[in-house]
Amino acid sequence: MRIFTVDSFTDQPFKGNPAAVCLLDSVRSDEWMQALASEMRHSETAFVLDQGDGLPRSLRWFTPAVEVALCGHATLATAHVLYSTGAASGAIEFSTKSGILTTEQLDHGYISMDFPAYMPIEISLSDVLAEALGASVVWVGMGRLDILAEVESEQVVRTLRPDIDALAALDARAVCVTARAEESSSGVHYVSRFFAPNAGVSEDPVTGSAHCMLGPYWSAKLGEKDLVGAQLSQRGGLVRTSVRDGDRVKISGTATTIWSGTLHV
Repeated sequence: MRIFTVDSFTDQPFKGNPAAVCLLDSVRSDEWMQALASEMRHSETAFVLDQGDGLPRSLRWFTPAVEVALCGHATLATAHVLYSTGAASGAIEFSTKSGILTTEQLDHGYISMDFPAYMPIEISLSDVLAEALGASVVWVGMGRLDILAEVESEQVVRTLRPDIDALAALDARAVCVTARAEESSSGVHYVSRFFAPNAGVSEDPVTGSAHCMLGPYWSAKLGEKDLVGAQLSQRGGLVRTSVRDGDRVKISGTATTIWSGTLHV
């Protein structure tokens, strides 16, 4: 079986968010996939299987610790591998734990992913989060999987040094911290960082699935459907979001293959 490492949401190597992509030749056990994901040590390893007969490809995602229900950057990496190797063209449908997800190629190397939109619902956790983050919180909401916390400024997002153990104690997969971008951030509308200790990842470099709630949240606040978000991790990356029909969001980005090889097990 072929396996790849792809940097997602970037057009430069060693930036964005790395994901492993394994092109399965047959159905594999959950234990085997989890073991390989632990071996790869990326925040996500994607396992894709062509089911034939015109059926959507099966797609699953594993962190080094657990299987997750939705992952944007590993979906982008998977689509990039299929397109760049000639294994697929046009629209690709994936059957996942979050329903059918579709990708398509755009101009200038961009790939668009049609994902569910999760507008966060306000919750009362400001004091708890402020203590865990070490910063005051403007607004807190709960999406499908993650907590969204808006803070006062881009600078606050950049300089956060949260208590990861305190974040892990919260009943959520992760905490996404966001703020409106500074005027000097050309072309960027909002910024974020993503802390996911309960998924085995202290801080994720660039998180596509977080933009299922970031896109709708900032579109509602700014009154624009098409936005650009910058995730301010050490590696960093840019994510385009386009909210459509209220319950869907198109998440777009570029990707770069770092290496490919063949599994011997």
